[in-house]
Amino acid sequence: MSSPKTPAAPAQAPCSLADAPEFYAHPFDDDKLKEECGIFGVIGLKDAANFVALGLHALQHRGQEAGGIVAHDPEQGFNNARRFGYVRDNFTSHKVMETLPGPLAIGHVRYSTAGSKGQTSIRDVQPFFGEFSMGGAAIAHNGNITNADALRRELTDRGSIFQSSSDSECILHLMARSLQRNIPERMEDALRRVEGAFSVVAMTRTKLIGVRDPLGVRPLVLGKLGDGYALSSETCALDIVGAEFVREIEPGEMVVITDKGVDSSSPFRKRKSRFCIFEHVYFSRPDSILGGRSVYETREAIGRELAKESPVEADLVCPVPDSGTPAAIGYSLQSGIPYAMGIIRNQYMGRTFIEPTEQIRNMGVRLKLNVNRALIKDKRVILVDDSVVRGTTSRKIKEMILDAGAKEVHFRIASPPTAWPCFYGVDTPQREKLLAATMSEDEMRDHLQVDSLKFISLDGLYRAVGETNGRDPKSPQYCDACFSGEYPVEPADMIQKGFQMKTAAE
Repeated sequence: MSSPKTPAAPAQAPCSLADAPEFYAHPFDDDKLKEECGIFGVIGLKDAANFVALGLHALQHRGQEAGGIVAHDPEQGFNNARRFGYVRDNFTSHKVMETLPGPLAIGHVRYSTAGSKGQTSIRDVQPFFGEFSMGGAAIAHNGNITNADALRRELTDRGSIFQSSSDSECILHLMARSLQRNIPERMEDALRRVEGAFSVVAMTRTKLIGVRDPLGVRPLVLGKLGDGYALSSETCALDIVGAEFVREIEPGEMVVITDKGVDSSSPFRKRKSRFCIFEHVYFSRPDSILGGRSVYETREAIGRELAKESPVEADLVCPVPDSGTPAAIGYSLQSGIPYAMGIIRNQYMGRTFIEPTEQIRNMGVRLKLNVNRALIKDKRVILVDDSVVRGTTSRKIKEMILDAGAKEVHFRIASPPTAWPCFYGVDTPQREKLLAATMSEDEMRDHLQVDSLKFISLDGLYRAVGETNGRDPKSPQYCDACFSGEYPVEPADMIQKGFQMKTAAE
């Protein structure tokens, strides 16, 4: 069996991010947590890669840095295509898609959370492929392996040769060293060595495999598509290909899908689920369903809770688009203060915008957002945003609102203060760069120079996602480490590098 073949990259595609860093800069993303990755797989349909490309397009919000697809055809074997940039720019042409024939394919959209930042090579773009004694296999991973450094040292000491800087490649090497009899069993064996968070889609010549870590930190769902099946990070990607949502893959579950149907097993030690609560706040698309709940309705409920906890007299409630919109609607409905689109987003400025001069680069947020001056002038404005990370963008937006003639600016944030980094598949700044790690709420208000600043409480957030009594400190239902500092899996590699866990005093 041949290794997957990679079609020639388009002439305009840079060979690494370091070659063209401006292409992937985005002035509004400076103050947002990066969206990890998205995965999608299809089995049992002609030209499965076309469905995967559509699914990845729906998951583009989870990673815009790069994308890749591996497909298998009984006659041609495995083929792949990996590119930097948007799915729409790379996986819509016949020239590329005709190189990916077959009824089985998986794909991945990426924002790097591990590996060499800013020096990403095309070799870091997933899915990864390997040849085993029983045949080839490809794997795509959403999450982060918190003991990847230790595993990599062990594997290289034993002779493994890595081709990328990605933590996900460790899984393939562990599979290669496993003595189990087939690829699904080798994957089980490998994933038992892995710590952290992972949702995985993988494929062999005849099987589509999905696995979720025992805590269920990252999402993975199963869909039915005609005579075939699909696995996806979110239900919105099932919608775009016309697939019927069947169910979520359970924490610690492995599904192996063939032409005979879906076989489910639970190969890992059962643990209490700790799904990432920030998926509800920001990462997932508002038209997705998480845990049986509409993401949009949850975000509206967050806004309602925020209005109950932190009322203020004002004339308008305005979202910071687009992620603050449902919470702003909820805040408006609960408070009775009119909702207005006080800030307009430029829909045509994507991550491939090139900022050619320092003068234009300094325009920053104004390239992405513009204030609706006719609405804002002489008004007391409540701005609702999903989070504050560094605070840099919040200050710029506040200045824009005041420049437009607002009398007062009040920030209401639809998540608790982000005071701790995430090590489970989110690119979080170092702790000292998180505004809430170094300042109290009052100090943040003064730093942002706004009339008031309030965050939803952790209890309020839990109530909004369905925990009516708030957060049980002895047994939280979600992973909320970025707010609480309580990590459900010890970040071993980062502790080795000097990261200090939360103390009793904190």
